[in-house]
Parts: sequence; structure tokens; C-alpha cells
Amino acid sequence: MEMKETEKKIKGERRSCFFRGMKAGIPIGMGYFAVSFTLGIAARKAGMTWYQSGFMSASMLASAGQFAGIHAIASGAGYWEMVVTEIVVNLRYLLMSSALSQKVRRDRPFFHRFFMAYGVTDEIFAVSMGVEGKLEPWYMYGAIVTAMPGWVTGTVLGVLLGMVLPARAMSAMGVALYGMFLAIVVPPSKKDRIIALVVVASMAASALFSVIPVLNQISSGFQIIILTILVAGAASLLFPVKDEEKKEA
Repeated sequence: MEMKETEKKIKGERRSCFFRGMKAGIPIGMGYFAVSFTLGIAARKAGMTWYQSGFMSASMLASAGQFAGIHAIASGAGYWEMVVTEIVVNLRYLLMSSALSQKVRRDRPFFHRFFMAYGVTDEIFAVSMGVEGKLEPWYMYGAIVTAMPGWVTGTVLGVLLGMVLPARAMSAMGVALYGMFLAIVVPPSKKDRIIALVVVASMAASALFSVIPVLNQISSGFQIIILTILVAGAASLLFPVKDEEKKEA
């Protein structure tokens, strides 16, 4: 009887985490739809069909990586050139995955990390890291379930219908994801001054990288990695967080 009650409680907790993740993923999916629409248009110009573009978006949730891949296809780049380009552009996800692996509850099976890796994007990473305490894998699964369809659907419709929309509409859709990302970052910044300071420092450092002659030649993927290490490293040294793993696990 006690085992049944325990199993029922565990399933209830998983269901709750999953639905909270779905709720967090809805605005992400809406932002993804807007941005991936422009991605679909770029894919069509590169000669890709709607099903090729849809498969690409379903298998790789990475806007910068996909735009780089489409550019490589359009320019007739070789396979190895495309592989190296994708590795460089998407290197930041290695840092994100490492951070997430430390936040996941340690009593969860290791295979969850492989499934979670599929949905490691900037926005899903942000909402997952914003969860108080340890991260339940089912929360991230819920975010992926609602965010991923927006990315794939937007790409396919961009291929099929994108050329019909006026230029102003496309320009407006292109900035939608940035507004959504601000909506993710601002609330925790209001609650914690240290987070707000880190966000401001990151923005300032990123702006410097875009204007300083030598630094602005570095690819966006490497820029994010360098800034992450510098800013996060400085924050961890100046504002160390006490280990509360025993309370949260």
C-alpha cells in the first residue's frame, strides 16, 4: 500500500513539473515561430524544400547554427566545412549542457541527460536554470514539447508562405525572439541584484566585443563562450553561492 502511494506521489510530481515546463515553453514556442519563419525563407532561397527544412529544424534546434548551415549550402561549401562551421557556432551549448548537468537532481537516471540535451537552446536553458532548487528533467521535457513545434512549424510555413509577407512584417518577426528573451531574463533580475549586475555586465561586454576592431572579428559562437567564461567566472569569484545541495536534493 505504501509503495503504491509513493509511486502515485512520484507520478504526481512528474506531472506537475511537466505541465509547469509546458507553461514556460509556450511563449518560447511563439517566439520560435516568428524567428524560424525567417529561417524558412532563407532555406527556400537556398533551394531547400519544406520537408528538408522541417527535418533540419526538428533535428537541430539552433537558430545561429541553422542559418550558418543554410549559408554554407547556398555557397556550395563542402561537407567538412559545414561540419566545422556547425561545431564552432554551436560550441556554447557545451557550456550550457555542463551547467544543466550540475543542476539536475543527482538521484535521476543518467539517460535523462541525453534526452535533455536535445532541447538545450538559449531560451529553454534560461527557464530551466531559473527553476528554484534542483531541476527535474520532466520540467525541461514539458518546455521542449511546447517550444519545439513552434520552431519546426515556423520553418515549414516560412518555406511555403514566407515570400507572400511584406518586408515590414518580416522585420518585426525577426526581433520577436529578443523581446521574449528579455521577458525571461528580467523577472529574476528584479528579484536578485547580483543576477541584474551579471546581466548588465554581460550586455556591456557583448557591446564591447561588437565594436572593438580585433574582438568583433571573432565568430558569435566563440564570443558567447568567451563572455560566458569571463562574466560567469568573475561572478562566481566575487559572489560565491553556498552549497545547498543537501537541502535541495
